Amino acid sequence: MNTVIAANGIEALKLLENASEPFDVILMDLEMPEMDGLEATRRIRAGQLRANSLQQNIPIVAVTAQAMRGDRERCLAAGMNGYISKPVNPELLYTTLADILRKKKVTNGNSHR
Repeated sequence: MNTVIAANGIEALKLLENASEPFDVILMDLEMPEMDGLEATRRIRAGQLRANSLQQNIPIVAVTAQAMRGDRERCLAAGMNGYISKPVNPELLYTTLADILRKKKVTNGNSHR
C-alpha cells in the first residue's frame, strides 16, 4: 500500500485527478490552508474530478484536532465516510479503516490495491 501526502485540499484534488490507479482511502484533515477538508470532500463527491471519475466514490475519513460538537455530522453531511479526532488512537484508526474498507469491498465486490 502506497501513501501519498497533500498539503491542502487543492493539492489533494490534483493528486486524485492525476492518479494512475484508484486510492483505497483518504484521510482528510479538516483544517488545511487554501481549501479545507470539507470543501475538498464536497468537490470530490460532486464529481469535480475531471480526469479521474473512479476517485469519486473513494472512502474519506475526517481527521481533526478540533473535535467540536457537530463536527462528525458536518463531515458526514459533506460526504465523508468516517471521523476520527487527534491525537489519533491507532486502534480506533485501524478499526475505522477496516470497517470502511470492508464495506467498500462488499459494495464493489473487490478491492483496488
